[in-house]
Amino acid sequence: MDQTAWPLNVTVDDAALIGRVLDGDTQQFALLVGRYQAGMYRHAVAMVLDHDVAEDMVQDTFVRAYAQLSTCRERERFRGWLFQMLRNRCLDYLKDVRRRSVPLDKAGPVLDPAEGPAARLERGRLREQLAQALERLPDTQREAFVMHYVEELSYEVMSELLDASVSALKMRVARAREALSAALGDGEVTNKRPVRLLFRRS
Repeated sequence: MDQTAWPLNVTVDDAALIGRVLDGDTQQFALLVGRYQAGMYRHAVAMVLDHDVAEDMVQDTFVRAYAQLSTCRERERFRGWLFQMLRNRCLDYLKDVRRRSVPLDKAGPVLDPAEGPAARLERGRLREQLAQALERLPDTQREAFVMHYVEELSYEVMSELLDASVSALKMRVARAREALSAALGDGEVTNKRPVRLLFRRS
């Protein structure tokens, strides 16, 4: 599993860090940010399909979380509390009909020095196809697909975060996988490296 995926294995749990922050050691909040920032960013990109907006969403979520930290009643479930805050921000954005929709492929490609020009061109083409296919998915399917195949979260963790049954989430992921495979003409879409690269900044 990608070690930047969330949640991370840590020696100090969230509840202890929250206690330290609320006791006045505010610098400890940076540890919570570092623990979840990468996963939150990938999730926000998957939801809003815009890297710049996703960065703003994540930053705003952490600011709000810091300001409202004392209202987190179940500190051991901080991850879910934080996730729901981000998810609500993303859903509000998606409901805003005035937003300008900017596809994921506006971001430049992530270059690999070991790749030759032909391989880079092919990966760029696949990246663009994936971005377009993901954009056509319903929000709930895109979200579930990314959580399972990009963030590599289990269905049990997803169920807790999304408040949906494991069977419902498996159905969302299966339908997303089928739609993406059909759009790309390839049944191995989940093994394609550009799927993960779409959710990274170049």
